[in-house]
Amino acid sequence: MAEIIGNNPLVSIVIPVYNCERYLAEAIGSVLAQTYQPIEIIVIDDGSTDKSAQVAKRFSPPVQYCYQPNSGLGAARNCGIRLAKGDYFAFLDADDIWTRDKLSIQMAVFKDTPGVDFVFGHVQQFISTDLDETQKNKIYCPDDKMPGYVAGAMLIKSESLIHAGLFETHWHIGEFVHWYIRAKEQGMKSFMVPEIVLKRRLHTNNMGLRDRDSRTDYVRILKASLDRRRASGQIGRNS
Repeated sequence: MAEIIGNNPLVSIVIPVYNCERYLAEAIGSVLAQTYQPIEIIVIDDGSTDKSAQVAKRFSPPVQYCYQPNSGLGAARNCGIRLAKGDYFAFLDADDIWTRDKLSIQMAVFKDTPGVDFVFGHVQQFISTDLDETQKNKIYCPDDKMPGYVAGAMLIKSESLIHAGLFETHWHIGEFVHWYIRAKEQGMKSFMVPEIVLKRRLHTNNMGLRDRDSRTDYVRILKASLDRRRASGQIGRNS
């Protein structure tokens, strides 16, 4: 049972989903199991053609379900942001899982560390148990936890997110990297907790594996950042 501590600020959690009926219920369950309250959960269905909608609606209420035509991950997150009412925002991909104390740990940082805009935590990757041995052997899974500079490991103040701006929607992958670089360029402050807050599922349909041809987006994102910094005089023309 969630531990409710009086007068806590509301945290809005946005879960975009696209054809992820197999894992969505476990992702939602990991949010419902959080030791921090109050929360609101918004599932944005990005044009799924499988049974993701039925899975999400099984949790209503308290889960709010919203459908949009397939527009990409950035657009789905932006849709959730517009619907959210919280003082803090968090995101979770439909195939990943939060640890039970994720929000409690990160909210404690905001309480104890003034001036922080967003808090990250560590990530532990795991191979999905539904894969057969042949599929598992094709996936490399690091044993160690790692700092999680990813959307699913972040908790951010709503005003900081609005100040940084919404996610760009033209990137096929890498929309969060682009957003994070832009936020740091604006001088926003982050904090990394040592605890594992996100368990990232590795399976045969991970976006990074499925969309290998779009990895040039990362190069374009970094080049765009360098161009902005040169234009603003933050780095020399020959850097």
